[in-house]
Amino acid sequence: MTSHNAETQQATGPLAGVRVIEMGSFIAGPFCGQLLADLGADVIKIEPPGRGDAMRQWGAAQKDGKTLWWHVIARNKRSLTLDLRQPEGQAVVKELLSQADMMVENFRPGTLERWGLSPAILQEANPGLIIARVSGFGQTGPWSNRTGFGAIAEAMAGLRHLGGFPDRPPVRAGLSVGDSLAGMFTCIGLLAALHERRQTGKGQIVDVGITDAILAISESVLAEYSATGVIRERTGTSLPRIAPSNIYPVANDGWILIAANGDAIFQRLATAMGRPDLCDDPRFSSHRARGEHQAEIDEIISAWTVGLTETELLALMEELGIPAGPICNAADIHKNPHFRARGAVVDVPTRDFGDLTMQGVVPRLSRTPGAIRWEGPSLGQHSTEILTSLGYGQKEIETLQAKGTI
Repeated sequence: MTSHNAETQQATGPLAGVRVIEMGSFIAGPFCGQLLADLGADVIKIEPPGRGDAMRQWGAAQKDGKTLWWHVIARNKRSLTLDLRQPEGQAVVKELLSQADMMVENFRPGTLERWGLSPAILQEANPGLIIARVSGFGQTGPWSNRTGFGAIAEAMAGLRHLGGFPDRPPVRAGLSVGDSLAGMFTCIGLLAALHERRQTGKGQIVDVGITDAILAISESVLAEYSATGVIRERTGTSLPRIAPSNIYPVANDGWILIAANGDAIFQRLATAMGRPDLCDDPRFSSHRARGEHQAEIDEIISAWTVGLTETELLALMEELGIPAGPICNAADIHKNPHFRARGAVVDVPTRDFGDLTMQGVVPRLSRTPGAIRWEGPSLGQHSTEILTSLGYGQKEIETLQAKGTI
């Protein structure tokens, strides 16, 4: 990553040679595009002229009035400005899609159809085109036409109900979990459809609702209710019926998460505490018993950990093979040598900020790994390049510019 110029970076990775047209904004669709681009796909991002994707302005913290999030979610992509409400813009995107492998869109259902860009029309011109449609509630069902951001989906699919403490209102996780999950499931669907296309030569539609994605990772919440009538509730920092697995205070005003819920691991923890008797106590002698007396065992462990510093406690847990770790913030992660050594945290050259630290590429492939080849593009940075590749001449490009199409 010695250059942030798209034109100097050759696509590598398992998806090199796959062309993706990304349409839409915010997180769910663009995050899917980020994953595909990280793995080598040529992702052309369509943005409204003049303003671009809303992600160009998003982020809890900015520097010099400029977004930092954009350089993460738009990395490795090319930017083409295009007004899809204009017939000329629709004509350009149809040409692009006639040569593409995949399209990702996260508009409100029905939007593409109003623009004359329905899947039926697009796949008639390009039968191999795989079309991913991401929305709040999916393309079918009575709620499909509702406007649905990730936060709404998190609430309605049950995720927010489980976040926080039982005596307080539901809380947000601190990240846009629903959107990112939808982007990941969309990526999985696209790759599955790409594999199937090798046998049939035909594309298909990948339909992902953000609510679908949240429900998909909801463990046994629905099964528990279906079979027993039990509704899983908020449990704060603990893992219900799994103990000890919680955060515990240390002497220097911090917290350590210890997961010693297995019987053998708990025995090692009890020995470290100087309390081997706990293993013979009927309240704590088995996994099920500890789950039923969770608050009591957590109180005993907390009274012990608070007498040790974070360094002392972590060293002891590592020595005894007890899973434990500190609660890390961005500063801790930034300097973590393990994350740096694995490439899970990397520095990417940028025009505006010099080397910008961000998360690396996941998953890691041994033979054809993905890479961050360049930072997120400036608005319309590749418009002329892409249009020229489609056969547009300079005068035609200037006409499109004059009409506000690009």
